[in-house]
Amino acid sequence: MKALKNFFERTKPLVEKGGKYHWLSSTHEAFFTFLFVPKTTSQSGTHIHDYIDMKRTMSVVIMALIPALLFGIYNVGYQHFGALGALGTAGFRDMFLFGLLKVLPIIAVSYIVGLGIEFLFAQIRGHEVNEGFLVTGLLIPMIMPVNTPLWMIAVATAFSVVFCKEVFGGTGMNVWNPALVARAFLFFAYPAQMSGDSVWIAADGIKALPDGFTGATPLANAAAGNISFDTLNAFLGFIPGSIGETSTAAILIGAVILLITGIARWRIMLSVVLGGLFMGGLFNLVAGDNVYMSMPAWQHLLIGGFAFGTVFMATDPVSAAQTNCGKWYYGFLIGVLAVLIRVVNPGFPEGMMLAILLMNTFAPLIDYIVVGRNISRRLKRTQVKTKA
Repeated sequence: MKALKNFFERTKPLVEKGGKYHWLSSTHEAFFTFLFVPKTTSQSGTHIHDYIDMKRTMSVVIMALIPALLFGIYNVGYQHFGALGALGTAGFRDMFLFGLLKVLPIIAVSYIVGLGIEFLFAQIRGHEVNEGFLVTGLLIPMIMPVNTPLWMIAVATAFSVVFCKEVFGGTGMNVWNPALVARAFLFFAYPAQMSGDSVWIAADGIKALPDGFTGATPLANAAAGNISFDTLNAFLGFIPGSIGETSTAAILIGAVILLITGIARWRIMLSVVLGGLFMGGLFNLVAGDNVYMSMPAWQHLLIGGFAFGTVFMATDPVSAAQTNCGKWYYGFLIGVLAVLIRVVNPGFPEGMMLAILLMNTFAPLIDYIVVGRNISRRLKRTQVKTKA
């Protein structure tokens, strides 16, 4: 590492203003600050210094994603060998290696396309490379079905980075969660490839599925009127679904990491859960012809992208509400809308994606209302004290 650091310091004059390769300054800075803590400090004025910068924050989020990612890789192999009827003969290593070979190309395409665009825009603008895609580049593969063609991953990633981030000014300026925009783009642009049963398992090489096997997710089955599924398997993650969204247990490990380190805020997570339970319980009370309404409210938390969206998507510090009071409204409405969309409109069984994107749109309005009410209350208190 010392030799690598010396290389960066030796080549730095070449990329500074007036240097031979000055146009590569953003790229040089991006790689150097990713590998090493920058030694620059403020030269004037009073500043608050913290060991947590954006790159370290992104690193913690990636650490929190690792449990869900590792289980997702294993589950890809588990579902594949389950479709073959070979769970008794395939071992852990076989399943994990199969999943790894399926998932790694998706991650590679996401990072290559996304970072390539980020570097290009940084060079054109003469700005530093934004660090936000370190997390987005991993989130995009984790919320995709494993059989999504790589060219679709590339197109969706490019669309997300360009039209969700760069046109608004880059990391920290986006209105919507970039990873969810990529998923929504594929969902609406290529509905035939993003729906159905086989898309949720790595079905390559499977000429005929064994009798009784279905690759449909519990959400798809529930939308079709079959709401029965194994609760323990749903909690642990041994069900078909997007790569990183199946295991609620692994996602909870990530939630603990984010909460302990202070990266994510508990108000949003808790309020999303409360909103989902409220809407699910309300449907249980008025259950009618729609069998989906009779699903116990707590089961909504275990299937689809509810848990993953609650922990890693709704808590996005850029697109979420910023005020403490606003976070309660923002999260509660996400939970309500997610279950509402699932139950009332089975054509969109995964309501979490649409609920978060919708509330991303209204998050600034929620904060505006909360701040305005706080100002009004303080003005009233001031007027009362003045009269007294």
